[in-house]
Amino acid sequence: MASIIEVKNLSKLYGQQGAVCRALHEVSLEIEAGAFVAVMGPSGSGKTTLLNIISTIDKPTQGRVIIGGRETETLKEKELALFRRELIGFVFQEFNLLDNMTIRDNIALPLTLNNIKAEEILRKVQELTELLGIDNQLDKYPYQLSGGQKQRAAVCRALVNAPRILFADEPTGALDSKAASELLACFRDVRNRYGTTVVMVTHDAAAASYCDRVMFLKDGMLSGKLETNGNAEAFFKRILNMVALLGGERNERL
Repeated sequence: MASIIEVKNLSKLYGQQGAVCRALHEVSLEIEAGAFVAVMGPSGSGKTTLLNIISTIDKPTQGRVIIGGRETETLKEKELALFRRELIGFVFQEFNLLDNMTIRDNIALPLTLNNIKAEEILRKVQELTELLGIDNQLDKYPYQLSGGQKQRAAVCRALVNAPRILFADEPTGALDSKAASELLACFRDVRNRYGTTVVMVTHDAAAASYCDRVMFLKDGMLSGKLETNGNAEAFFKRILNMVALLGGERNERL
């Protein structure tokens, strides 16, 4: 399958001369369309920096990022905004829902801003919320939902524009183990139903075991990768072993 994301010799430096911090060093990777990929590594390994650059939130010091055949560094600000809206969805650890709006309105907001017809908005909201199991929560407000329900609402909002790629930064970090498992199962359902590419940063080996592939960073460099053979328990153990080898936390909470 063709790659939807290509990263070539990516480096990121912070600071000024005499006090420079190297967050990433010549990272190269490819992610094919429809993949479910995790990025792991010890604290300070550069995994969130990598996600931010790939998702166009940040810019590299050097190197190239090609998404859907387009080199993101060549896009002007207005082009980049349109590019994000059409191709990319974001899910973060904090749900970022608007407390004064119902769940239905939170999810519909991106389509409302794009002047989509009301009938189409309602159809899309219903379809996504049924898939993620929160269609009975649409008239409630965020404060009335559990953490897992709020995160699934955030996923629906990220998907309502039908992006080709969903980026998730520690999406299970604020959830208990049951809610985290349900969310990760939803990610797989979304990938299977829509062919959405999912790229997730996580420190949790159990969360990563839901993925097809796990890429590991250490000291800003790509330090290895693992691919599942379909046996989730065996994959989980292999991930734990790699995390221990790299000096990360052996998070086994799921």
